[in-house]
Amino acid sequence: MRLSSRQLSDADIMTGIRAGGSQRRLYENKLYEKYQYLITDGVRKHRLTEDECASVYSDTVLAMFDNIVSARFEGRSELKTYLYQIFTNKCVDEIRKKTTKRSSVHDAFSLDDSLLQLPDEARSIVQKLIAQSDLEKLHKHLNELGDKCRSMILSWGEGYSDDEIALTMGYNTAAVAKTSRLRCLDKLRERFRDIL
Repeated sequence: MRLSSRQLSDADIMTGIRAGGSQRRLYENKLYEKYQYLITDGVRKHRLTEDECASVYSDTVLAMFDNIVSARFEGRSELKTYLYQIFTNKCVDEIRKKTTKRSSVHDAFSLDDSLLQLPDEARSIVQKLIAQSDLEKLHKHLNELGDKCRSMILSWGEGYSDDEIALTMGYNTAAVAKTSRLRCLDKLRERFRDIL
């Protein structure tokens, strides 16, 4: 069997990937190289950057490997068709991710850049005011969560382990304390998200 990526049939590639070991790695690389042109296609059709398309393509190929090995890909279509559909769906997901509210939070202007334009004295005063404001907001939201959540988060923030928190707060196990702490942290995150 020849290993030129242009000459390999879908069945050859699938058999090679399912074989495992170094054989699998070789055929995974052949599949990756065979349809790598989808990256430039994605840049043109979906108006994503080349880096974004390369990342989406890598995720697509990894999903394809999993689907071949687990036999979710049954071979009812060509590999190219199946791979193209996954790639297109993942490109759309990337576009949605970029246009959602969550993404816009990360694209905000940097306050640090604006602070650099201020004289040193004014900059340090503004930084102290921002830190004080953030701290006041944190304490306000912690108090709104209730005594149990507040003391649990503060204990965790001071470096106490889940075992120690479980003992002091009367939980049966550290796992229960951890689950409760994570729920409290989620509530705290939601309160900060509501502000944005």
